[in-house]
Formats: sequence, C-alpha cells, structure tokens
Amino acid sequence: MSRDEVFAEVTETLGQVPQFLREMPEDTIESEWTLFKRAVLREDTSIPPKYRELIGIAAAAVKQCWYCTNFHTGVAGLHGASEEEIQEAVLLARFGAGWSGYFNGTNYDRELFMKELQEVGAYLSSQ
Repeated sequence: MSRDEVFAEVTETLGQVPQFLREMPEDTIESEWTLFKRAVLREDTSIPPKYRELIGIAAAAVKQCWYCTNFHTGVAGLHGASEEEIQEAVLLARFGAGWSGYFNGTNYDRELFMKELQEVGAYLSSQ
C-alpha cells in the first residue's frame, strides 16, 4: 500500500491519522500499521480484547511507559474494563515486578525455584 492508502485506511479505522503515524518513515508505515491492526484492533484472538488490554496496562506499568499506560487504559475502557479491573491488573504487575527484583537480586536458585513451584502446584491440584 502507498502512504496515502495506509492513511486512508487509518482514517477509516480511527477517524484520523495520529501524528506519530504521519511521522513514520515511508518504508515502515505499511508494516507498522499492519502490526498495529493485528496487535491492537483484532477481536478474533485467543485472548479477548478486554483481557489483552489489561495485560497491556500491566506491561506498560512495569516498564513505566506513560504513553502505553494511557493508550491501553483507554482501549481497555472501550472494551468494558472497570476501574477495579484496571487497578487489579496494575497491582498484579507491581507484585510480579517486585518478586522478579527479589529473585534476580538474590540470585535465587532456579532449579530449587522450579522444584518448589512443581511441589506447590501438585499440592494445590490435590486440594
């Protein structure tokens, strides 16, 4: 597709062509738009859109990206995510990031971790 064709499709889909897309180099605009549509706009995926956006919020929160956090929060809302669901996603991300920092910072034994994880999983499955 030409740049004009991509922009026409973007306008039809989003109602406008955001400036960040206008500034994309000619040789990347088509592929970036294709990836954006696949990653963000598709609804026929294994993960329902609301949950996909909650995952996006959590990832954005951990990497501390203001742009991604606001984008995924807005799209999650369009897909029906409640404020409570958004808060829970962010809290889970913070919790995971904290434990990741701890395990990596203490160089926790990976084999021991996997052994314990399997044992806990077996115990929980038996309950």
